[in-house]
Amino acid sequence: MESNKASTDEETYRVRKLEITDKNKGFMELLQQLTVCGSVSDDEFQKRFEELRSYGDDHVICVIEDVSSSKIVATGSVFIEKKFIRGCGKVGHIEDVVVDSSARGLQLGKKVVSFLADHACLMGCYKVILDCSVDNKAFYEKCGFKEKEIQMVRYFI
Repeated sequence: MESNKASTDEETYRVRKLEITDKNKGFMELLQQLTVCGSVSDDEFQKRFEELRSYGDDHVICVIEDVSSSKIVATGSVFIEKKFIRGCGKVGHIEDVVVDSSARGLQLGKKVVSFLADHACLMGCYKVILDCSVDNKAFYEKCGFKEKEIQMVRYFI
């Protein structure tokens, strides 16, 4: 019975990379559930999409689409930082993970984080890191992360 449920989940939710048409599938509205996005025109979206696509596998945005509604219900991104330390190693940085309020509790966040962490590993990163709120700490621990040090920030606007 579990295998049937898993099969149904895979048919209902498709995990994939961001596509140019995802702006029309609620991608920006989903990001607004995470933070302030401001207004992004179709032209601005296309230019940013093309810029990020030009980075190839060094910057990947994962989305989960609800196939039945053609709506983006989860997303997150990972970018690869190239370093001199650790023998010119690489570090993956996970950012902007959010699941639509209507789809929370379905393990979609774990699927996004797993997709992104797996990508970082396949790219040869020696670690993958992220920042999160205290409220989200337990979630990321369930995804295999552990608390290390502290985060600092300096805003320019």
